[in-house]
Amino acid sequence: MSSAELDSDVAVTLTASRALMGVVARTLADVLEVVTLPQFRMLVVLCAEGPLRSGVLSERLGIHQSTLTRLADRLVAQGWVRRQPNAESRREVLVDLTDAGRDLVTKVLEARRADMAAILSQATPKDRAAIRTGFEAFARAAGEPDPEHLLTIGL
Repeated sequence: MSSAELDSDVAVTLTASRALMGVVARTLADVLEVVTLPQFRMLVVLCAEGPLRSGVLSERLGIHQSTLTRLADRLVAQGWVRRQPNAESRREVLVDLTDAGRDLVTKVLEARRADMAAILSQATPKDRAAIRTGFEAFARAAGEPDPEHLLTIGL
């Protein structure tokens, strides 16, 4: 492959990645009016993993324990998460989503899925097959992303 061909492939892939980031941005726009991106990251982690001890949650988010405490305090005050004693060890406290917190994350994920479906429904069956093949090939070449990087943007 020539350098010009690679440059062209990179340019097309960057354009597609901006389109995908547009979907993420659109689906996060409403939620970022009620929570910050770091707060939403916490909600996404709890939605994916269930109740976690504060120390484990701070590790998953890549933040200091004191930062997590302040973040959790705000989310508890807003009704998105709750703290509860660990049934297995009363000394430990677990952070978990409330129903409202789970609904908020679910709403974003459903909106993202609907946005993707609307975009793909505009493509011809032949183009959808090409998109699928292209994304499958890209995913194989890129490998599985670090989940912490995805959590940064609420994926």
